[in-house]
Amino acid sequence: MSLEVASIFAVPFAQDFHPDATRLNPELATLLLSREAQGARYANPHTSLKQQPGVFESDFNLFAWPEGCVQELRKFAWHCLARTVQELNGYTVEEVQKLRIASHTWFHVTREGGFTILHTHPMASWSGVYCVTPGDTPLDRPESGVLRFHNPHHYSNYFTDAGNVRLRPPYHHGTWSIPLKAGQLVLFPSWLQHEVLPFYGRDERITIAFNCWFPQDGD
Repeated sequence: MSLEVASIFAVPFAQDFHPDATRLNPELATLLLSREAQGARYANPHTSLKQQPGVFESDFNLFAWPEGCVQELRKFAWHCLARTVQELNGYTVEEVQKLRIASHTWFHVTREGGFTILHTHPMASWSGVYCVTPGDTPLDRPESGVLRFHNPHHYSNYFTDAGNVRLRPPYHHGTWSIPLKAGQLVLFPSWLQHEVLPFYGRDERITIAFNCWFPQDGD
């Protein structure tokens, strides 16, 4: 048989886990909650999205903080990002070493009822989310606080029948939800629509997010 099935216009994702998250994450949580408690001093004064009740968003310079736990996470995140960019673009080690990463980095503390609306991140090539603590998930709310991505093929489910209703990944349509786990890092293209569903835990959901672009000489 000569039939060949190929995946075209696919969306790349990368995931990894910090190897020592059980030590690192409590340090991050303590620091971030203390900064949240200071209110406007560390809050984002110019939010691009309407902030929902129950969500605290910091300003966008988190990875510039000197604390050791922040710099350890920064090193881990940029290492994972560099590996992803290298593999997907076919760069040599020498080419990757010449890349410069520019970024916005911030943290969210989400409490009961908080969520983030559907959005993208223009003027960046890669975005990421690191989970410090996912918060507890009520048994009757299995999608509490999940990170949800939307299929960019907007016409893919305009007509469904037996020929496509059960397509398996990566050809399926609809959405893709990730219930984040502590220590998990998710990398995705910044143009991909995503949201955070309402969080119904009794504690807090703490995540760190970033948008990245790669300036070249002369930019």
